[in-house]
Amino acid sequence: MSALLEIEGLTAFYGASQALFGVSLAVNEGEAVALMGRNGMGKTTTIRSLCRMLTQTQGSIRFAGQELSRLPSHKTAQLGIGLVPEGRRCFANLSVMENLTAAARPGTWDFERVAHLFPRLEERRNQRASTLSGGEQQMLAIGRALMTNPKLLVLDEATEGLAPVVRQEIWAAVRELKRTSLSILVVDKTLAELISVADHCVILEKGATVWTGPPDELSGDIRDRYLGV
Repeated sequence: MSALLEIEGLTAFYGASQALFGVSLAVNEGEAVALMGRNGMGKTTTIRSLCRMLTQTQGSIRFAGQELSRLPSHKTAQLGIGLVPEGRRCFANLSVMENLTAAARPGTWDFERVAHLFPRLEERRNQRASTLSGGEQQMLAIGRALMTNPKLLVLDEATEGLAPVVRQEIWAAVRELKRTSLSILVVDKTLAELISVADHCVILEKGATVWTGPPDELSGDIRDRYLGV
């Protein structure tokens, strides 16, 4: 299995404040990787660095064989990184269909396929995003990322703040996406669900990679040390 994404020795800064201290991780073709850690340990900063929304970085970020560290964010998206950002960030005044069409790039993911994954988006296709429930907005954010026909789907807290029944819908969709062999990098607080979809786990502590391995090697001691409250 070849690596689609390789991050090595990534450091990142917000002004003079250093936030990452040597993050390393890899996502192979067709693999789902869970990026884990307590709040404030650098998960979202790692994603922002990967997507080049945070450019004050050092280290190597290679995606599909290309170094990203000097590219602007729109170029990384064009290379095939589809981001579902924390907080959803749908275009509030656009309809569901307009949100999806605005992101569309050629490929196998189109409105019909997104609507099959999330039937509610078909029902709401002409509604403005601002009128959708939180769960529907999250489905729209995922659908919008899929419409870019990404090689790598990045999910940052995709179920945060959602009702349990909606969270299960989102996780069911993630499992379906995994069956399509789409590469996925996912951040979430729901440990049981993360482990159920992940082929590999990466744990961050204070902005550095402190553990990597398959889910079945994530022992109670490791969970308590790095993931417990």
